[in-house]
Amino acid sequence: MKIHEILDRFEKLYPNNSIIMDMRRAYIDKDLNSIFRIVETDNKEDLRKVVCESNYQSLWRLLEKYCKTRLATSLKYFYNEEITIAEDCFSQGQVQSKSWLVKELSKLDLNLGTVFLCAGWYGTLATLIFENHRINVDKIRSFDIDDSCWKIAEVFNKPWVMEDWKFKASTKDIMDLTYDVDTYYTTKKNGDEQELRESPDTIINTSCEHIADFDTWYNKIPSGKIVILQSNNYIGLPEHVNCSKTLKDFNNKTPMQEVLFQGELYLDKYSRYMRIGVK
Repeated sequence: MKIHEILDRFEKLYPNNSIIMDMRRAYIDKDLNSIFRIVETDNKEDLRKVVCESNYQSLWRLLEKYCKTRLATSLKYFYNEEITIAEDCFSQGQVQSKSWLVKELSKLDLNLGTVFLCAGWYGTLATLIFENHRINVDKIRSFDIDDSCWKIAEVFNKPWVMEDWKFKASTKDIMDLTYDVDTYYTTKKNGDEQELRESPDTIINTSCEHIADFDTWYNKIPSGKIVILQSNNYIGLPEHVNCSKTLKDFNNKTPMQEVLFQGELYLDKYSRYMRIGVK
């Protein structure tokens, strides 16, 4: 990712962080007021290198200092180790959608317990949930059919992997999960497989538009489970096989006995829909 893209995404994730805002404005807009405020900090040299030289190492140091998020540390690791990740995981739409979910979830007095994060991709949503101390969660299990995802997800969530597997990512088709009690295999650091048997209290799926047989998947979830779901009306992509035309359409696809939140987020090219409730 380019520096201006990284600064833009971090400003969207942390809109109240004035240092990140000034860095973005100084770098992209060459805003003089932002530049003057920046030079008053104690990191003048790193700030100069970012703005004047597009220096990534200086950028990582600043993001780690002023954001204190595992996202910055992980991006630095991937950059230094020359590990390629799909940049779309930090697209504007992805960042805004996940930030919206965490913001609304933090307003609810919920204990998520054990979370099954379905189609969890790189697990960045788990990172944002763990770093928001207003959200109560015991552990998160991320599942994705793509075998290249779990190692990257465990870099983003390394502190919680190390914390007795408070986070663990595994390769499995979410259509094959049993949402009452599931037995599955996960890969340990040394490459060995270990069998786990767990029961989720909460199911999160922010990729409902990708599930062709959505009714079959949703019907696998037992009544009484907390569900956190997102979809959209972005019909222009071939992989979006289950878009919802409106929020009402999405409501009809995801019946709940209790709705705790539902809403629509207007993005540049499409609308994102979200529902939180009890199945």
